[in-house]
Amino acid sequence: MASKYTIGLDYGTNSVRCLIVNIANGAEVAAAVWGYEHGTAGVMFSRDPNLARQHPADYLKGAELTIKQALAAARKTVKGFAAAQVIGIGVDTTGSTPLPVDANGQPLVFQKKFASHPAAMAWLWKDHTGVAEAAEITALAKKMRPQYLAKCGGTYSSEWFFSKILKCLRAAPEVFSAAHSWIELSDFVPAALTDTLHPDKFVVGICAAGHKAMYNAKWGGYPDKQFLSKLNPKLGALRDRLPARVLAVDSAVGTLTADWARRTGLSAGIPVTVGAFDAHTGAIGAGVKPGTLVKIIGTSTCDISVRVNTAKLADIPGVCGIVDGSVVPGYFGIEAGQSAVGDIFNWWVDYIQPGGKNALSHRQLDEAALKLQPGESGLLALDWNNGNRTILVDQQLTGLLVGQTLYTTPAEVYRALVEATAYGALTIINRYEEFGVKISEVVNCGGIAEKSSLVMQIYADITGRPMKISRSAQTCALGSAIAAAVVAGAHKDFATAQKKMTGLKAKVYKPNPKAHAVYQKLYALYKQMHDAFGTKQWKGNLHNVMKELIAIRDSLRK
Repeated sequence: MASKYTIGLDYGTNSVRCLIVNIANGAEVAAAVWGYEHGTAGVMFSRDPNLARQHPADYLKGAELTIKQALAAARKTVKGFAAAQVIGIGVDTTGSTPLPVDANGQPLVFQKKFASHPAAMAWLWKDHTGVAEAAEITALAKKMRPQYLAKCGGTYSSEWFFSKILKCLRAAPEVFSAAHSWIELSDFVPAALTDTLHPDKFVVGICAAGHKAMYNAKWGGYPDKQFLSKLNPKLGALRDRLPARVLAVDSAVGTLTADWARRTGLSAGIPVTVGAFDAHTGAIGAGVKPGTLVKIIGTSTCDISVRVNTAKLADIPGVCGIVDGSVVPGYFGIEAGQSAVGDIFNWWVDYIQPGGKNALSHRQLDEAALKLQPGESGLLALDWNNGNRTILVDQQLTGLLVGQTLYTTPAEVYRALVEATAYGALTIINRYEEFGVKISEVVNCGGIAEKSSLVMQIYADITGRPMKISRSAQTCALGSAIAAAVVAGAHKDFATAQKKMTGLKAKVYKPNPKAHAVYQKLYALYKQMHDAFGTKQWKGNLHNVMKELIAIRDSLRK
């Protein structure tokens, strides 16, 4: 019998990836990547450092091009491969990345009137222009609807759905007034492929709605009209036009249209799954289960775990949401993360360009930093160059480097930045466990986990836990392909599909006890700075920090 395949479409910050996967064993037989053509690396910036937008046309063009290219690649690598063997499509995207749409569900930026208007584009996940709006939503919810905040970590973020919409209402009222509604990128793409963008047909994924838009069936779905109207009556009126059908990734939004079949070469009528965020499908692709923390490490990180939905689960302050079914059905999905990880390393290497004319590469800095002992540099950094996502949920925090001298080297700074992100990762793990979510293993995925022994070893040494690596280098796309296999009926459930289609690499990074002992001292200093700069409750002084860093440094150099 001919093999069957599914496709995972993975929309990242700068590009879209199409992955074709064998449903029998998870073999990734072909892939194609296309970089968005609008803006700088697909992102529209401005003089406002908080603004980041994307053009929805890139999403559609990217789907067409990458599917065709991946099918062509599969025909070359798999004997007898035919597009008719592809039985379903899954979609994952960045988020929260909402965009305003007209009464037919079409993006406003497709209209001539708004063709170059930034507010009519997709508001990328890392757009933080709604900081004030997020604070206002948080303050009102504390007074009126504390239950809304309890399920999203206690603070509503500027990265999320309603912050961005309220910001648009105030900064670009002409766009807000022209918009019939707003939809997430993770919902837009599946709807476009199935011609279900019209509000009468439109389906929303519980992943986006639950984690970023305070959707919960227990209180009737989205935040109620009275609450939204307190923020602005026009926002309250929008509540009536938000989509009503909300489903998980084990459902289809529809089937691929004849037009999209013609454009891509696929068969019309194959199911397209409900969309989800990349981190959540990445957790599926990494084999997430209770007790596992999946770290999707890229420009930022998302940390995902699951807990069976029949067990009692405490609300966890500072996380990005606890949502039933947001990863796999039958489990609460718990999301946390860091607003910048790879972006911090890229800032040092590409923007600062240490080394001057002979600028050092990531690889060169990795190799030099590996030769350093923990604490040898005397440096300590905070990982907030793009704000803090978890556990402080504060986008007005910034990066900090303490301990540099006239002899500090680029490799020492680089290592300190890596260590800072690892301290942030440990802070998240500690918060999970503090509220009863035991983390027994950590599975990492993404390009950094694949390529950087430095990063993985430092993470192991700082957290005191082995760092495992997902077998797939493309876990987000793989997770979407797994969802498509379940929806297409090829596997009876996600546990079965994951057993067949996922795995881990043989290489495991184990903690070095000596290094871990040093890092425990350094983490205490990190936590002191974390609380001093990040919280209102902290009281004390930081007089000891530099002194202790020097003492640790000198003891190691001797």
